[in-house]
Amino acid sequence: MNKLSIIVPCYNEQESISLFYPAVEEVVNKIEGLEVEYWFVDDGSKDNSLAEMKQLHQEAPSRVHYVTFSRNFGKEAALYAGLQAATGDYVVVMDVDLQDPPSFLPEMYQILTTTDYDCVGTRRTTRTGETKLKSFLSDRFYDVINKISNTNIVNGARDFRMMTRQMVDAVLSMTEYDRFSKGIFSWVGFKTKYLEYQNIERVAGTTGWSMRKLFSYAMDGIIDFSQAPLSMAVWLGSGAFGLSILGIIVVIIRRLLVPSSSTFGWASLVCIILMIGGLQLLCIGIIGKYIGKIYMQVKNRPIYIIKEKK
Repeated sequence: MNKLSIIVPCYNEQESISLFYPAVEEVVNKIEGLEVEYWFVDDGSKDNSLAEMKQLHQEAPSRVHYVTFSRNFGKEAALYAGLQAATGDYVVVMDVDLQDPPSFLPEMYQILTTTDYDCVGTRRTTRTGETKLKSFLSDRFYDVINKISNTNIVNGARDFRMMTRQMVDAVLSMTEYDRFSKGIFSWVGFKTKYLEYQNIERVAGTTGWSMRKLFSYAMDGIIDFSQAPLSMAVWLGSGAFGLSILGIIVVIIRRLLVPSSSTFGWASLVCIILMIGGLQLLCIGIIGKYIGKIYMQVKNRPIYIIKEKK
């Protein structure tokens, strides 16, 4: 009998947990010859999410398990912890807000058990419910990262995916501190099939992903899977240096040909200084981001700290 592990990262999701479990149970119980385990990961929630998980564990102690962190470490850490805890032959990652349709689970399982695919992922074809600005920026992010990175990330791809044990072990072997799972899932390779669906609204609660957090997450993804920003810094520096040399030559020639001509005023000089200074700060900032990630990695801190696990 095959075993399926369902990984559910949670942060302040007390309203969704009680809705998620019966909705998924209704689907997975129809799959014959399949043993199921749930791993709810409490990412330092400030509401009653942990109490909801404990209640489910009491009702089905051999089926429902939970891990709670000592504080909020982020969804990436919660996802990694769930993958480490999972013992199934197949592992699926799902959001607790039911934006990931449980109805896909039988099809995912059938594909993995009857074909040579190692992973069945999902992608949204629409962004209904999102603001136009958020949708525009999301699309541009995928355009940019796929142009500057060797790792292809499917536009609209969700973390909702079912994987074989072999692929899960490959993902776990990547112990980097700053994690970008969408990129990691693609980087490890393995044959992946994508199922498409239209965006589904949350069943309860509110999202914790603000524009600021999404922008930061996007920047982490670009830096984690591309060296293009470093190359851009080199080209900006080279271009600024070349323009300054050209400017010096122009000033010298003008002075020799027209001795009485006046040089540019102090305002233009200030603008040039500000431009060059801004370019320098930009390049230093880009390099600093990479150095910062190296710094966090070499300190070898744990990705998360477990407070309780059952």
